[in-house]
Amino acid sequence: MRVLHLLNDVTDRGNGIVNTAVDLAIAQARQGLDVAVISAGGGYQSLLSASGVRHLTLDQPRSIRQAWRAIHTLRGYFSSFEPEVVHAHMRTGLLLAWVLRRMSPFVLISHVHNVHDRGLTLMGIADRVIAVSESVAGTIARRLIPKRKIRVVVNRTLGSVRVPALHDIRPVNLQHPAIVTVCGMSKRKGIEELLHSFESIGAEFDDVHLYLVGDGPDREQFEMQAKQSRFSERIHFEGFQRLPQSYMLSADVFVLASRRESFGLVLIEAREAGCAIVATNIDGVSEALDGGNAGILVAPRSPSALTHAVGLLLLDKAEVQQWRHKAQEGISRFRVEQMAFEMKAIYGEALALRGAPSLAGPTRKYSAPDSVKR
Repeated sequence: MRVLHLLNDVTDRGNGIVNTAVDLAIAQARQGLDVAVISAGGGYQSLLSASGVRHLTLDQPRSIRQAWRAIHTLRGYFSSFEPEVVHAHMRTGLLLAWVLRRMSPFVLISHVHNVHDRGLTLMGIADRVIAVSESVAGTIARRLIPKRKIRVVVNRTLGSVRVPALHDIRPVNLQHPAIVTVCGMSKRKGIEELLHSFESIGAEFDDVHLYLVGDGPDREQFEMQAKQSRFSERIHFEGFQRLPQSYMLSADVFVLASRRESFGLVLIEAREAGCAIVATNIDGVSEALDGGNAGILVAPRSPSALTHAVGLLLLDKAEVQQWRHKAQEGISRFRVEQMAFEMKAIYGEALALRGAPSLAGPTRKYSAPDSVKR
């Protein structure tokens, strides 16, 4: 089976959509599929190449003129690669592929990674729409995307070749007790509520520290909020870290305070690291934490709820150990290869409905024509 993934880029700066797509493409190549990724490029290009996944460069269009140029380039790739499946992870790639689908008999798959995205209904133009949680599936169904098109495949990251094995990662030296969050520094991640909560936590526990790992558009605003705190010297902005697991391994409590969260890939990483987890019960977070069996769920946008849950853990080391153990129970189902197997089944279903050739047919390795090589 020839599968073509469409992404804006393949940056290695902690983008959850990119991480999931790269993991999926590499796992599919390992399972014998002929896989290529089209994007504007980024730090994962060499990893893709080393893993048997071809990367083809396509700059994202920002104007009508650029869009036509992109369509022409994409048409060349499609003509040479002859994909059976085109898997679009973002709207721009989906629309470009949709324009060309009458010229090629491929199946078009869209992947809804972020339920908060504008123009979500557009994802319904695909033959199948992948939702990363049951919660997301329900949301997009309410946006008038036909239920017959929607399939749920949760994000999985265990066994990813992007990161070393957990036993090879050295925990960072933190001041304890340490509360750690790993996320983009944006309002959607609930950092404002977490900082408000720390005002109460810091007053109750005079040696507790808060570590915020990640970068993003609202970081400066959060840093200003932290500077006004009575406990500013115990609030640490660590920025983007290539191995956030080094912080998770040192955390006494891991917190994800998101206001919206389609699934929460970082929660799987925190579970693997054996963290005692507190997270807001929003969107797909409950599914990532097995309905609250693998982590404590609290109300979103509620500093007091965060304070109560984190405080209980900081007061009781035995409780922390229990939640560490619970986090790792049943985690093997989040392996990357399982995600790839489920996705292949969905591809096969969609191809069968379109009367495509048998999936058991010979696989032809792709070689780009000179006209589209970069």
